[in-house]
Amino acid sequence: MHSDPIADMLTRIRNAQAVNKTEVLLPFSKLKFNLANLLVAESFLSSAEKIADSNKTNFNQLKLVLKYNRSGKGAMSSIKKISKPGRRIYVNHQNLPYVLNGLGMAVISTSKGLMTNKQARKDKIGGEIICEIY
Repeated sequence: MHSDPIADMLTRIRNAQAVNKTEVLLPFSKLKFNLANLLVAESFLSSAEKIADSNKTNFNQLKLVLKYNRSGKGAMSSIKKISKPGRRIYVNHQNLPYVLNGLGMAVISTSKGLMTNKQARKDKIGGEIICEIY
């Protein structure tokens, strides 16, 4: 039993990328699926898809296809969880973080769903900082 499924997801991605795996399978949830789609939209992952369970036990999986550049290095050099179950980090739109001087991104959980720090700044909306990626 994991107390922080998002941290588990990020760790699985980080570990798979370290050993040059092409894909990662993990338990499905809507939050993880939305986070994965955000990473696909920002070109950190190649694709993300829900795999329905064939055994009818209602345990769907999330399949993430990792992205690498021509030299074989992963698209993400660092992926770090910011808010943790024991300590949540909330910011308003004026205090949204800049990751690597704007080259990276932070994922913010807002009242309008998950979005990048750039989109949240544009929409003038704050929320919980989930993770930073660059």
